[in-house]
Amino acid sequence: MGLENITMPQLGESVTEGTIGKWLVQVGDTVKKYDPLAEVTTDKVNAEIPSSFTGVVKEIIAGEGETLAVGELVCVIETEGEGGGSAEATPATKPASKEEATNVPAASGDDSMKRRYSPAVLRMAQENDIDLEQVNGSGKGGRITRKDILAVIESGNIPKAGDAKPASQAASSSQPETTQAPAPSAPKAQPVNVPTMPGDVEIPVTNVRKAIASNMLRSKHEIPHAWMMIEVDVTDLVAYRNTIKGDFKKKEGYNITFLPFFIKAIVEALKEYPQINSTWQGDKIIQKKDINISMAAATEDSLYVPVIKHADEKSIKGIARDVNDLALKVRTGKLAADDMQGGTFTVNNTGSFGSVASMGIINYPQAAILQVESIVKKPVYLENGMFGPRDMVNLCLSLDHRVLDGLICGKFLARVKAILEGMNKDTISIY
Repeated sequence: MGLENITMPQLGESVTEGTIGKWLVQVGDTVKKYDPLAEVTTDKVNAEIPSSFTGVVKEIIAGEGETLAVGELVCVIETEGEGGGSAEATPATKPASKEEATNVPAASGDDSMKRRYSPAVLRMAQENDIDLEQVNGSGKGGRITRKDILAVIESGNIPKAGDAKPASQAASSSQPETTQAPAPSAPKAQPVNVPTMPGDVEIPVTNVRKAIASNMLRSKHEIPHAWMMIEVDVTDLVAYRNTIKGDFKKKEGYNITFLPFFIKAIVEALKEYPQINSTWQGDKIIQKKDINISMAAATEDSLYVPVIKHADEKSIKGIARDVNDLALKVRTGKLAADDMQGGTFTVNNTGSFGSVASMGIINYPQAAILQVESIVKKPVYLENGMFGPRDMVNLCLSLDHRVLDGLICGKFLARVKAILEGMNKDTISIY
């Protein structure tokens, strides 16, 4: 017999942690290799943690709703045969079981895990110059969680190195450890207490919505957003698409929307301006070789960003097929972790809701997101001195001002505009 550890897996590029949504097994259950153990939520995808072994669930470490860094222990499985003993944790490092954790009061003063920082906590503390010694953790054993750091950031009271110690630490320096009072919990930003009125509906926040909120907060907090908009005349493109959409549906079995044409134009412009296809990495900027287009897609209560891989190598028809397939996976809940990985630039079809101007939040850690707004018929001043009806669309670009400046982004948008305005029955082929 031997004990094997199951840890939080890497469920996507740049994903550093996951939240246990629901356990699918209990202590004592027999599982086979690859059987799902728990549902987990990240800021990019919902997935399941599979078992790496066949055996019996010996111990469940992480509770439902608990957020763990990639590589942290979630449960222990007892396997048959020899060679599993090395997986046992030593008494000094073995995490407390779920039952043991519930027996320790939240205010017990236990800070045995206070200095065991996850990669996400360390990164956020470094980026915001937060002295972790002055942060009280709400996690097991006083461990500082990502939520604790976010609460400190939201409060605006950032503890710096060299600042006065919290009262609890000052007390510890003047009192013996045996008489130290329990450390008070760190002040956290509290939601506004809105009175509930008759007829109000209370909607619980799901793990997916929490992950979306966390990712949006991180993007807005860490990335200095700037915004640009350009107006494009797509009259010829609209006419071309309307003439082929019927035959395309009969031949291919799915609709061809305007989005694949816009993505094709954006991809061609990204080839000419690869700086836009970059990410910020602190001490360097990574300019990505592959052009993988993240496509924002929403359900009634969630937002997903599946990825069209190697979009620069695909025709309009190939892009249209991927758009259709990924949208279908979103609607049916069949997105896999691989469908969400590798994106380098995001396109959001906000025009499908009738929007004509919007500012998107950048899909971290990318450097930009482009919103394709609604195509609107407008009277436009023509070269012959007359006004005429034209199909016009706004393209709105949010950019990371650490990576990009207005000059390069202006040139990029101008190039996208030129490509789109040049699309007509004589210049483009969908195949």
